[in-house]
Amino acid sequence: MASEALLPAAVIHRRPAWAEVGLAVAVAMVLADASVVVLALPDMLTALDATVTGVSWVITAFNLALALAAVPAAVAARRLGAVRVQAGGLVVFAAASAAAGLAGDLETVIAARCVQAVSGAAVVCAALELLPVVARSPERGTRLWIGAAAVGSAVGPAIGGVLTQALSWRAVFAVQVPIAAAVLVPVISSWRVKVVPRPSTSPLRLAPNLALALVSAALTAALFLLVLMLVDGWGMDPIAAAAAVTVMPAAAIVASVATRFPVRGIAITGAILVGGGLAGLAMLPDSLVVWTFAPQALIGVGLALTLGPLTTAALGGLAPDGLHGGWTVAFRHGGVVLGLLILTPIFTADLDSQEVAAERAGAAAVIDSSLSIQAKLSLGQAVADALARSGDSLPNLRPVFAAQHPSASDRPEYARLEAELNDQARRAGTHAFSRSFFVAAALALAAIVPLLYGRAREEGT
Repeated sequence: MASEALLPAAVIHRRPAWAEVGLAVAVAMVLADASVVVLALPDMLTALDATVTGVSWVITAFNLALALAAVPAAVAARRLGAVRVQAGGLVVFAAASAAAGLAGDLETVIAARCVQAVSGAAVVCAALELLPVVARSPERGTRLWIGAAAVGSAVGPAIGGVLTQALSWRAVFAVQVPIAAAVLVPVISSWRVKVVPRPSTSPLRLAPNLALALVSAALTAALFLLVLMLVDGWGMDPIAAAAAVTVMPAAAIVASVATRFPVRGIAITGAILVGGGLAGLAMLPDSLVVWTFAPQALIGVGLALTLGPLTTAALGGLAPDGLHGGWTVAFRHGGVVLGLLILTPIFTADLDSQEVAAERAGAAAVIDSSLSIQAKLSLGQAVADALARSGDSLPNLRPVFAAQHPSASDRPEYARLEAELNDQARRAGTHAFSRSFFVAAALALAAIVPLLYGRAREEGT
């Protein structure tokens, strides 16, 4: 194969606009897959008879494999041809998605997720070589790649929640098969387009990549822990939780116009906003979903001010070196893995401690009630059984109280107890995530350090 160098815009054989759209959809699909299964995890936990730690690897394994495969995928796109790598990646991604959707055990799902990640890395890195060529300008193509990556990451949980509630957790994987197949059409249409990358001569841009990794680690709490709190902590349906978390991507889209300002200063502002929003989630005054909207809006605006500008800086501008794209994907999803490894043990331990506290408070409420001794014993045992069956989720106490058949005179006391116990359970579910959100806020603010260091080095040279 002839050696390749980026052709001048005047001699590039451009494809129709739908080729740009298809490639952007491919990037968004792969990077949405990093978080799309979040709201499907509770169903997978039950259906596959798995543990909480085991099912968390459905997310961790994907992001870890994607981070490790990104740089080799970027090298392969250069040496083997971006169209070949993109097409091959889409075919394998579709096959792995089908395998995950048909899997009968957790181990098969995790193995399929790893294959998804490796092939997805090929899709994303090859797209960075293709989009600047098939788009109307290299700058437009790079912006499309950056925007698709940001949108995919932000909307993944909401899409997964809708599919899980409407169909099942298997639909989250099944829907990716026809999407990947459809995207193959514009990729094949680009077969004769000559993609000749620039020589890789500039050094790795460490400061923006490190900042991107830390922000990605912090956003794990917003994209992962928030939806777990809504579903497992507050007992919301996945589709309702999916609707609730749309505040974040909506705010990001509205704020995206601000990314036209200078990169480093706006990225620092964005990191502060992400940290502030996560701290707000750590200090929610009540378990009403409306209280999450303002922190989500802050995180969404911060996401718009960090991910796009930091990715642009890490790539070296809007005429990127494709190898830098591989490193940027590696740092970004390595940050997600870092966030999962740091935050998961914290919220798991806090969930256990809050569950114990809620059990004690519930027992005290039943004992202090005006019910008869026999009624207290019956209700207390039923509540304890419901807590044991609920595992790591909020217990459903409505059937417990409905099964008691209280007398007319006792009904007000039962209603009061049901409301009090539900309130205690929701508060416990809220507090179980507080410390994790504070740690995530610290990770977001830590991203400021490499940005300031990079500025100091530039001013010193």
